[in-house]
Amino acid sequence: MGGPVPDPATGPLVSRRRFIRYLLGFSVVSTLAMVVTPVLGFLVPPPTEGTGAGGRVDAGTTTDIPVGQGKVVAMGSAPVMVVNTEQGVKAYSAVCTHLGCIVAYDAAARQIACPCHDGRFNPANGQVMSGPPPSPLPTVPVTVEGDHIYLGNA
Repeated sequence: MGGPVPDPATGPLVSRRRFIRYLLGFSVVSTLAMVVTPVLGFLVPPPTEGTGAGGRVDAGTTTDIPVGQGKVVAMGSAPVMVVNTEQGVKAYSAVCTHLGCIVAYDAAARQIACPCHDGRFNPANGQVMSGPPPSPLPTVPVTVEGDHIYLGNA
């Protein structure tokens, strides 16, 4: 007549048709979850440490960056160019003001250089020396204590 007969000892039975519907529904929901989870992970980045106001980042020592040298250091999620010049240690945003490429230190020319369009910056003050960048590199607060170099506010 119509469907399975429930057994009082085991409770109501689930028909094959209802079981297939549950299984199909579970498959659809789990597939959607597998598609949506990475998309949400991309759209909502995880919080990063060290980006709070007033934080300091250890950029290394003056032995790591001798006079006439420079290197890019991560300060939270932002790259920073640290340069040890004859006038002292300087730090600038490592993002070129032209198109946002990451700059590097050219030790042979003793300049900060953008590899994308050959923009050149003065390591002593971050000013544009040549190329298409419209403005100088923004400065980053730097402190030298002993031989340790710290970026950011104390």
